[in-house]
Amino acid sequence: MREAARAAGRSLEAHIRSVIEDRIMSGAWHPGDRVPAEHELMVEFDCSRMTVNRALSALADAGFVERRRRAGTVVARPRRQMAAIEIPDIEAQVEAAGARYRLETLSVDRIDGAAAPAVARLEGAAEVLAIVCRHHGDGVFALEERWINLDAVPRAAGVDFGRVAPGRWLLDYVPWTEGDYRIAAVAADPRLTVPADTPCLSFERWTSRGGQTITYVRQVFPGGFALTAGGSG
Repeated sequence: MREAARAAGRSLEAHIRSVIEDRIMSGAWHPGDRVPAEHELMVEFDCSRMTVNRALSALADAGFVERRRRAGTVVARPRRQMAAIEIPDIEAQVEAAGARYRLETLSVDRIDGAAAPAVARLEGAAEVLAIVCRHHGDGVFALEERWINLDAVPRAAGVDFGRVAPGRWLLDYVPWTEGDYRIAAVAADPRLTVPADTPCLSFERWTSRGGQTITYVRQVFPGGFALTAGGSG
C-alpha cells in the first residue's frame, strides 16, 4: 500500500482516505456497515495507528463515516436535510397524502459532462447521467430533471431508474456533505400536463462532497405543494 500511495503521488494518510472513500461511493460498503478496526487498517496499509486515526478523523469530518465510542467506526448514513429545508422524498410525501405513488421515467441518458447545462455546476465531469421523470399521485405530482455526476457516483450507471426514483436512491445510498437550493414561482411546464395558467413551484437543489457536485435536480410542482421546514440534521 505504501508503494501504491507513492505511485499516486499522495501521502499514505491521503491514500487511506481515498481507498475508503472509493469503497463507500462504489457501494462496496453500505451505510451502517462497520469499517475495519484501526489495527486491521494498520495491517492492510502497513502504517501506524496515528496515520489510520488521522485518516478516519478526516473521513468523519467529511461525513463519510461516524466514529462511535466502543462501537467503532461505521459508514455514515446519507444526510436527508440541508440548511432549514428538508430534502423531499416525493414517494413518501405522495403516500403520506393517501395517494398511490407511481414513477414514470421519460428518459435516462449517459452524456458527456460538457453537454450538461451550466446551471448544474458539473464542470469537469467526464460523464453525466441525465434523467427526466414524472412523479404521480392522484395526477402528476411533480416533474423532475436530474443530472448525476458519474465521476462521483459511478454506481448510479447500473441502477434501473425506471423502477426506482433517482432521489430516493441517492438519499438511501450516496453520502454528501454540502447542499444549496433555490426556490422560485414558475409557469407551468407542458410536461406536467396541467392547464397552462396553473401556478407552479420550482425547487432546484445541488448536493456535493468536497467541492465536487454529486447531483443537480430541478423539480417542478403544481400549486399546492408545501416544503417542510426542519433542522440541519
